[in-house]
Amino acid sequence: MKKTLLWIGALLVGAILGLLGLAWLNSLMDFVATVYTRLFQLLAVPTIVLAVITTFATFGSKGSGRIFGRTLIYTLLTTFSAAIVGAILYVIVAPGNLPVEAISQVDNAIADTPQQSYYDHILSVIPNNIVRPFLEGNVLSLLLLAFAVGIGLSKLPESENKSVIVKGLLGLQDLLFLLIRGLIWTLPLGIVAFSAQLSAQVSAGVVADSIGKYVLVVLSGNVIQFFVVLPLFLLARGLNPIHVLGRMTPAVLMALFTKSSAATLPVTMQSAEERLGVRKDIARFVLPICTTINMNGCAAFILVTSLFVMQNGGLVPETGGIGTLLPFFALWILLSVISAVGNAGVPMGCYFLTLSLMTGIGAPVAIMGIILPIYTIIDMVETAENVWSDSCVCAMTNKDLSD
Repeated sequence: MKKTLLWIGALLVGAILGLLGLAWLNSLMDFVATVYTRLFQLLAVPTIVLAVITTFATFGSKGSGRIFGRTLIYTLLTTFSAAIVGAILYVIVAPGNLPVEAISQVDNAIADTPQQSYYDHILSVIPNNIVRPFLEGNVLSLLLLAFAVGIGLSKLPESENKSVIVKGLLGLQDLLFLLIRGLIWTLPLGIVAFSAQLSAQVSAGVVADSIGKYVLVVLSGNVIQFFVVLPLFLLARGLNPIHVLGRMTPAVLMALFTKSSAATLPVTMQSAEERLGVRKDIARFVLPICTTINMNGCAAFILVTSLFVMQNGGLVPETGGIGTLLPFFALWILLSVISAVGNAGVPMGCYFLTLSLMTGIGAPVAIMGIILPIYTIIDMVETAENVWSDSCVCAMTNKDLSD
């Protein structure tokens, strides 16, 4: 409770500092926020790799299969529900088309934005160099390597060599968690910086060009998923949503400001194990996987944004009645979920994926340039929802296997 109050206090102090509008202070806060983001990204990569390897090596692939099965089921259920909520809100709110002149003014806004086909995206997951995934922070490639090494260790016959390797990996993991606890102890300073950074952006008019109904659909969908749908999943499994959220608040707040579920992973794992009481073998296996594939907020963003862009390009069916619209929406819900599952838990990952998807079907991607100035706020809310969903999946899996 004391830690939560301290974090909230740091949040308020940072907001006030950001509203002062002092250039030197904003620069200092940007520097501190960048330092903290880099440090958490530094710890996130070895956390993912060691967690998966040690789980497979210690508990074997058979036991891990049960954990993975429940993780995958809960991930798909929550991700599909997020996309469906977004689709329903889009139909109800019905955002209108943007003026043609507004789109033409941003034709060059995304010219320098990196675009990648889905073929290249899938191919980039397959590592051809054992060092490159670590240098690039490619989470999916690292998971493939970790799965291979972990399963390989679990299949090795018991020997002194195997024991030495496993003990060494477990020792490295203990050292890593010691570093994470030390970084979390200093985190109030980072929260002040993150809060000041956001406050300065808002006061400078970053969200002044909002697109009204589109933003309402995206943010409302995230709020409903966060406060209604995910708590209902927890209640269905006999868990108290208020208790789970209270214990996982540090991770959710961290995600809100870093805009990266991968960078937040060390805090998420520490909160799940030490505050929520999740079994270590479950937390260290479920959460790295969820960080990669459990993207509730991303699924909703991809769906709503794709519908909005396609609508402005005349690619959404306007005739044919519900018999035409239902299959169309069902197809894009499925595509959004598949895309979200393949997304990396990094800042703006959903934006780049949506951009690639819209480029591939010939939609007017210039609209993505209009969305870009307000994406910072959307990305923050999305990431917090993603980490909250990861926490829910972890808690439900832990409950299932404990029962």
